[in-house]
Amino acid sequence: MPLVHYKSRISPYWLPNGHFQSIYPALFRQINGIKYFREKIVTPDDDFLNLDWSYAENEGPRPLVILSHGLEGDTTRQYITGMVKLLNRHGFDCLAWNFRSCGGEMNQTARFYHSGATEDLDAVVRYAFKKGYTDVRLAGFSLGGNLTLKYLGEQGVTIDHRIKNAIVFSVPMDLKACSLSIIEPRNQIYMRRFLNTLKPKVVEKARFFPEKISLDDHQLVRTLYDFDDIYTAKLHGFKGADHYYTECSSKFFVGQIAIPTIIVNAENDPIVPFESLPLELLRSHSNVTLLATKDGGHCGFRPARLTDEFYWSEKYALQFLTKLDNL
Repeated sequence: MPLVHYKSRISPYWLPNGHFQSIYPALFRQINGIKYFREKIVTPDDDFLNLDWSYAENEGPRPLVILSHGLEGDTTRQYITGMVKLLNRHGFDCLAWNFRSCGGEMNQTARFYHSGATEDLDAVVRYAFKKGYTDVRLAGFSLGGNLTLKYLGEQGVTIDHRIKNAIVFSVPMDLKACSLSIIEPRNQIYMRRFLNTLKPKVVEKARFFPEKISLDDHQLVRTLYDFDDIYTAKLHGFKGADHYYTECSSKFFVGQIAIPTIIVNAENDPIVPFESLPLELLRSHSNVTLLATKDGGHCGFRPARLTDEFYWSEKYALQFLTKLDNL
């Protein structure tokens, strides 16, 4: 499937660049009418994951979409709830899951989530199968998109036939390139926002696991790279940030994806440099399409018309998923 350039403008002119297009939805968009039913499942390592279910109203068998959020997000983020609301309206059940330490409750083990923790996504998928779903789709956003692509690549041709397809948005497929990009002065607002929640989590976790988590270098964490090098990597079995980025970047796994998959990234994404994407590989991939939009920012994609309840990304995802149903 080819690299496709979406040439039409998506965003309104009063959001003139990728920063505005990323920040406006995160701060001002509100989604009403979502009713989640929370369920807690136990992971193989005796931790837990909080799952939020939202069901379509139509009778009979329904496909399920499993949604994975971004860095320091949760199931209440507007890019998740907007997608859930539209998909529910068109007959899809949705399962939005909270990564470990996200969703308002700290996890129980001496670890967190990270960009390559596909064992947790696998646990969620397997639980959906136990619930009786035979038609499962995956959707991911930012870090959750990288996680989704890595999972699909790891599964390769052995992937369970009940997983039909996947769509992901604003994906940092090269984790190191994105970590270095977010250090740039123009991106300080995003890095500070992430560190403002990540650093307190480490302090809280260290109280329960002082033998595994040291705060000696806590004052040295000034960037996301520092955090990954000092905490993320060491807590999850990596030698350092560079090793973690190499082992978990989805660009090294996407070549093995064996089901229809769409990657949507905006060329003006302030966090994910477009040139960091594996463009040549994706141009010749038989199962994966990269849809490059001119605008939209990072997990933004707000449409120009003020009267539109749903965003361009949500409508495009619905179109993709419905097309598969009609094949």
